[in-house]
Amino acid sequence: MTTDGTNAADSGTDPSERPFSLVIGVTSSPAERLRLTELLDGVAPLLMVADLDELRELIMDAPGPAGAPAPPVPPAKPAPDGALVIDAARSTARWGNRETALTRLERDLLICLTAEPVRVWSYAELHHAVWHDAPTHGRADVQSLVKRLRRKLDELGTGVTIAAVRGVGLRLTDHRHPRVRGD
Repeated sequence: MTTDGTNAADSGTDPSERPFSLVIGVTSSPAERLRLTELLDGVAPLLMVADLDELRELIMDAPGPAGAPAPPVPPAKPAPDGALVIDAARSTARWGNRETALTRLERDLLICLTAEPVRVWSYAELHHAVWHDAPTHGRADVQSLVKRLRRKLDELGTGVTIAAVRGVGLRLTDHRHPRVRGD
């Protein structure tokens, strides 16, 4: 039986194809997530996301209806030799012919660091650029994210890493292929 009292087998439609309600909650606050979950318990399926970027990723990555053709994936552009390429739309980092998937946070941090590669970014600036105004742990969050991102960059074999500048913050460096020119 369906919610409207009809039998799905008699209606001629597959129950998975019938429309349904979905409540989407957008909040970075764990306390607010819990409150919304308790408030909406049993009303409808509930999807909780931390921010609109996360929601966009879920919607864009969601598979279409069964049997529908998948949307075309744009071909990856060839990377210049020795260049780290960040594809923000696909959340990937590529070095040569190797590629790795990035989380939204990893992608945002890497985009921030590559925007001004020589600049040393403070932890507060990086935290604001990646988490925006989310009430989190600041420096510890950035350090944890940097640790995961360093591992991924190392697995790509880039030589590019995130270096700590004592007392100041972090910057992107290339230890394997320093870009120094002499006359």
